[in-house]
Amino acid sequence: MNIGDKDNICTKDMPTTCSSAMLADYWSPFDATVVDLLRQSGAGIIGKANCDEFGMGSLNVHSIYGPVVNPAFPTDDIRSAGGSSGGSAAAVAAGLCNAALGTDTGGSVRLPASYCGVVGLKPSYGMLSRWGVVSFADSLDCVGVLAKDVDIAHRVFNTLSKYDGQDSTSASPETREKAQRACEEHMQSWRSRRDLAGLRIGVPQEYFPASLSPASVDGVREMLRALRERGATLVPVSLPNTPYALSAYYVLASAEASSNLARYDGVQYGSYIAITAMCLHVRPTPHQIGTPASTYALSRTQGFGREVKKRILLGTYALSADAFDNYFLQAQRLRNLIRQDFRDVFLVPDPLLLSHSPASVDGVHALVHPSAVQTAPPLPDTNVISEGDSLGAYVQDILTVPASLAGLPAVSVPARGKNKQGPVGVSIVGQWGCEAMILEIARVIEGSVA
Repeated sequence: MNIGDKDNICTKDMPTTCSSAMLADYWSPFDATVVDLLRQSGAGIIGKANCDEFGMGSLNVHSIYGPVVNPAFPTDDIRSAGGSSGGSAAAVAAGLCNAALGTDTGGSVRLPASYCGVVGLKPSYGMLSRWGVVSFADSLDCVGVLAKDVDIAHRVFNTLSKYDGQDSTSASPETREKAQRACEEHMQSWRSRRDLAGLRIGVPQEYFPASLSPASVDGVREMLRALRERGATLVPVSLPNTPYALSAYYVLASAEASSNLARYDGVQYGSYIAITAMCLHVRPTPHQIGTPASTYALSRTQGFGREVKKRILLGTYALSADAFDNYFLQAQRLRNLIRQDFRDVFLVPDPLLLSHSPASVDGVHALVHPSAVQTAPPLPDTNVISEGDSLGAYVQDILTVPASLAGLPAVSVPARGKNKQGPVGVSIVGQWGCEAMILEIARVIEGSVA
């Protein structure tokens, strides 16, 4: 099987640049665990895929290599492939590979999957090893899979879903086994039947904002109708803290990014001389060479793009003494409330809780909602990106960040074929460790729209 690799996942035989001038000449001395597992299984890594710089973006326009163009549209209709794993999604959509690795921090696998009309799986946090993945936000980053169909995504996931002692966030074998038992127990009530009688699908009312496009609404309706015709029960549910998820996410992700990216100082990582030569096409002055303060300022100023610098500044402020309580701690409290919202609606108990918490008898097996508020937007002019364009890009994540904050598995599948508006993705979200369940539901959806 041929597989693409996002440019922030290390490979020892190819450069790993994170689409940034800071790492333009960086070659990792080792393979990331997920790359190593794929190679052991016989898969071939065909190349590295473009992405937003260090995974920060929703439209894949923040890259030293230029934007990724969505192959699901005609050549005269230039659309975004989504970000930050837009290169991986585009490679699958264009038929260059069967599957591709991506990373999902707040929707960076599911959003490109929706825009490009492919399957995008974000596993439970800690299910796939992050060793060898360049960090953006450690408490949110997940390695994800983009594939042309659900079966391939499931096969790749099974290959990669292994405990890794090198990754301190990797879920233990005991926790994995506990989650698998709980998931299989609840799947038995409907999996053995020809129809889906016994399957309870939650439809969260907060995931249908006023900004949702008619194409996205129609796609979800078609898919919900197909599930209901197969015998599934549709249950309206409420996740009341969802409106605060986007704000909490950007505070937390930016704070963690400001800490993680501190290593790029021109000494540990990032050569300020090489960066200057490539970005400015000028030779550093003698007093700049060998001066620590100048090295640090020059490497970060010229090595990072505008979006990365913006998030570093935001995160540094959120962690400052004056703002810590009002921003970072408040965002953490909101994150816990969002986690509890999901626990309150799922039938499957949360295997991560130390004490057994009885699930709601009126709960659901999984949630279904649009993957994005719209189909792929026109690719903006990367040379003139206004503040309004930037704010609009942040809103693209509004439907994907809640599952990321809660660490839950989610898969985006095409709701219907390509049309005038473009591909439409629908997401299925399940309890932690229930990848088998959401992929089984995704398989049913895929068969109903083929």
